[in-house]
Amino acid sequence: MSAFDALALDYDAAFTATPLGNLLREAVQRRLDAYFDREDRVLELGCGTGEDALHLGRRGVRVLATDAAPAMVEAAARKVERAGLEDRIEVRRLAIEELSTLGGPFDGAFSDFGGLNCVADLPAAARSLAPLLPQGAPVLLCVMGPLVPWEWGYFLRRGRPAEAFRRLRGGGVAWRGLTVRYPSIRELRRAFAPTFSLRRVSAVGALLPPTYLEAWTRRHPLLLAGLARWERRLEAMPPLPWLADHYLMELERR
Repeated sequence: MSAFDALALDYDAAFTATPLGNLLREAVQRRLDAYFDREDRVLELGCGTGEDALHLGRRGVRVLATDAAPAMVEAAARKVERAGLEDRIEVRRLAIEELSTLGGPFDGAFSDFGGLNCVADLPAAARSLAPLLPQGAPVLLCVMGPLVPWEWGYFLRRGRPAEAFRRLRGGGVAWRGLTVRYPSIRELRRAFAPTFSLRRVSAVGALLPPTYLEAWTRRHPLLLAGLARWERRLEAMPPLPWLADHYLMELERR
């Protein structure tokens, strides 16, 4: 069983259905809605339990939602069936490293909440994605970044400096049998630069804390709401995207 198969059962309860998780996901979905319209055909990389695919499918967008973890694919497929969106959303087991086996074209693509952090060769992923998209197609990538002051403060306060600065380790961090990497905005942009141009980058969790502080946010709902309002106002203003738990990079196929 893969790391993400083990997470599938509790993922929605631990993240999707929480106040903090909702705010973070809404920040990304607002940008998805700005790019994708009814009848667009969109490719999702690392769909997890299918929340973003469902959001787009309800708006009439056609989604091919892919994930490498069988349990995540099963969870997403069940949601699609319950929602009656089988005509809008296809869920398929497919790793990001296997994109070259797909046929296009798609009107755009996206990956939410760290799917690309588990990919060792980002330039190869970009090269495999490019032929599936026409010129001008948008690609939105929500990726965990390396510099997170919330994380530094949280772990340093508990006397755990190795965890505070784990994202800065060269070669990534071992996690449940996987290696998780934390590319900077510059590194991700460079990986996609040959065939994609940067349009915008914004913070997803800079003023808002990381999701492992969910218990703290439940004790401070007014503060959480205030932080969310300010983060949305300032999300694209430097240096917030560089200091966020996740950053959202918006690209365009050249």
